[in-house]
Amino acid sequence: MTFAPQRKREGRRRFGLIRLVVVAALIVVLLPYAVVPFYRVVDPVSTLMLWRWLTGARVQRTVVPIDRMSPALPRAVIAAEDARFCSHRGVDWGQLRDAIDQADDLDDVRGASTLTQQTAKNLFLWPGRSYVRKALEIPLALWIDLVLPKRRVLEIYLNIAEWGPNGEFGAEAAARSAFGKSARDLSAREAALLAAILPNPRERSARTPGPNVRRLAGLYETRSARAAALANCVRTPRRR
Repeated sequence: MTFAPQRKREGRRRFGLIRLVVVAALIVVLLPYAVVPFYRVVDPVSTLMLWRWLTGARVQRTVVPIDRMSPALPRAVIAAEDARFCSHRGVDWGQLRDAIDQADDLDDVRGASTLTQQTAKNLFLWPGRSYVRKALEIPLALWIDLVLPKRRVLEIYLNIAEWGPNGEFGAEAAARSAFGKSARDLSAREAALLAAILPNPRERSARTPGPNVRRLAGLYETRSARAAALANCVRTPRRR
């Protein structure tokens, strides 16, 4: 009989520990949803940037408003990464369904990630591919699209995307590293080259592009020039 109170105390401790773990997990999962509305006015950093800072690795980034970037860059990135960016609501369900139907493994589903999904991943999740990350990424992307304007989503993406092998993040660092100029002064060809290396900026180079990067850049430059409507939701508002 003397063991009964002890078992009860141990049971209460286990229950308290489980409750603490559950509460902590809920906070971690829900915190991004509380933070996103502040990104209308606050310039965020990515989880990868934070990790590099914590480990002492180099991080080069200068935040640049989208209206101080060459208009060719948003157009090229949309043409390269998410042609329906202006029409979907954070997730391109049709493209995602087609990618899943045709995929042999999770790696093949990468192309179905919208710019909003990539922004969610960069802001709150981790590199690499897993079904867990994808399950967290999709509702975050829907929430980001709901509470932030399209123009702001793309502006955040362009300022946090990893764009080089040595800690270059964002369009300004990318433009200066690759071409020695500001993102404001990029030509259409240079913007397309930067868009072409986004899937793997650690192995692809806009400064010394290989045949595949040059081919993709030509495709994105042509596509963005012919389909101006691709980026109609992020055009700079006209000043009266």
